[in-house]
Amino acid sequence: MSAGHDHRPSPDEAATEPNFRRRLGIAFALVLSIVVAQAVGAWLTGSLALLVDVVHSLTDAIGLLVALVAAVLMGRPASSKRTWGFRRIEVLAALGQAVLLSGVSVYALLEALDRWADPPELPGSEVLVFGVIGLVLNIVAISVLASGRGANFNMRAAFLEVLMDALGTLAVIASAVLIMTTGFQRADTIAALAIALMIIPRAALLIRETTSVLMEFTPKGLDLDQVRAHILELEHVREVHDLHASTIATGLPVLSAHVVLDDECFTDGHAAEMLAQLQDCVAAHFTVSIEHSTFQLEPPDHAAREHAAHA
Repeated sequence: MSAGHDHRPSPDEAATEPNFRRRLGIAFALVLSIVVAQAVGAWLTGSLALLVDVVHSLTDAIGLLVALVAAVLMGRPASSKRTWGFRRIEVLAALGQAVLLSGVSVYALLEALDRWADPPELPGSEVLVFGVIGLVLNIVAISVLASGRGANFNMRAAFLEVLMDALGTLAVIASAVLIMTTGFQRADTIAALAIALMIIPRAALLIRETTSVLMEFTPKGLDLDQVRAHILELEHVREVHDLHASTIATGLPVLSAHVVLDDECFTDGHAAEMLAQLQDCVAAHFTVSIEHSTFQLEPPDHAAREHAAHA
């Protein structure tokens, strides 16, 4: 016997609404403008910091475009072939962005090492102009995405990309000011390294979190041993096995288990009440609320008929 709940609209469902898609579209246009402006600046000035920020911004623009496409696909209904619809596409999109960011950081580190020994002469004033243009556009994009940043992996990744790009642009501006005031040309290389070092932890965190979802690890904050112990405390429950929990997408943890009940539960009609108790248990008693749960209720002698893989 099993059951599942229809649940309230989750955060990732909210992120598919037209308002979120509109914000992603505006942010994409702004970041793409940053790419164009900084690409022109990098070509005219030869600044490594601007060049790295161009690649960073280009990655952000691609990430925002992917997030926009993902938001559209996530809104498509489930079907018999895709029982969760496209809910998990936001995880795949965020993982792709993290991999791209990792590539950018590696490139920046290698190029900076090459330039350190022989830094080129850069026009600090021109670098400053393009840095300020990028910062202004980044600030506007941040304000557009700020209210939706907690909706799901994709929205959070998009917001963080633009925020970190703004910090990178600040590093470009700082290097330009140093070059203008002191003539210290290696400031540009240091700024490029700073941008790369800001990217690495963010990419690593996104890779870890999205991989955890794709590997169907237990949702963060949920202790399955505690769940098992709590279920075993319920009257008429003899055993719990095949207990699994994972995350389909942001805001959608799921849990399934085989629960062995006393024989009389299947003869006196008490099994239906036990099912309701089990669902209420996992929905209300733990840090992570599991509103979508599936329980197979079994009599004590059912174990002999189960496959050996069940445990």
